[in-house]
Amino acid sequence: MAMNVSATLEKLNKPLWIIIGLALLCIVGLLDYLTGHEFSFSLFYLLPIALIAWFTSGSLGVVIALASAGVWLMADILDRDPYSSPLIYIWNTLIRLGFFLLTVLLLRLGKALEYEKALARTDYVTGTVNTRFFHALVQREIDRSARYGYPLTMAYLDVDNFKAINDLLGHMTGDTVLRAVAEGMQRHLRKTDIVARVGGDEFAILLPEVGPEVAQAVISQTQRKLLEDMQSNHWPVTFSIGVLTFTAAPDSAEEMLTMTDQVMYSVKNNGKNNIRYITHAG
Repeated sequence: MAMNVSATLEKLNKPLWIIIGLALLCIVGLLDYLTGHEFSFSLFYLLPIALIAWFTSGSLGVVIALASAGVWLMADILDRDPYSSPLIYIWNTLIRLGFFLLTVLLLRLGKALEYEKALARTDYVTGTVNTRFFHALVQREIDRSARYGYPLTMAYLDVDNFKAINDLLGHMTGDTVLRAVAEGMQRHLRKTDIVARVGGDEFAILLPEVGPEVAQAVISQTQRKLLEDMQSNHWPVTFSIGVLTFTAAPDSAEEMLTMTDQVMYSVKNNGKNNIRYITHAG
């Protein structure tokens, strides 16, 4: 749930975040002025700064930090109980500005770290998880399957005739096809299912807690929808898919992926554009 909320907020455009931040700053400044110097509003000034610094850019974060320090200064100047010396205004404003700028810096560092972590786990073309992270996720599900005894299904999908797309239409179109395949799978699968790009034109799908009957229904429907997507875009590709259901957990993610890959290649070597289902009892 938290990840979905974060993703939704990230999609809001920068001008909207700027408007929200400035509106919040005006509200905080007004409340600060109306309540006088006896009530501290320092924490509330951080809200518009944090929103703009996180969801827009570091430079805009600096601008809103400067604006926040200025609004706070104006609230102090307009207060009916002024400070004893003008130097106090300057000192307090500089301290507050330093605090605000430090907040912007820490938020941008956190944003950069989050981005680097995402890059380390994500395939840059399709947005699916990459092979390394997929192995870790599969191993986690294997351990859970071994503990609780539920089945585990993996599907290995190869995009047939993908080389022809690159040769005839170019690599940019090829990347577009791969993204469409990845988005199509994610659109038609459950949120708990995991899609990964594990080769140039190969994808793997992990279906936790899914037995052979459900796997057959889900993967058959997914292939049908993908073929419809390809035909609607006039892309001459099909899909060879191997599906392996483990009623007993395998020893490792590597073993599971290798075995499912072999099932897919049996489809590839027998005419392509088909699905083969196998149940492995361990």
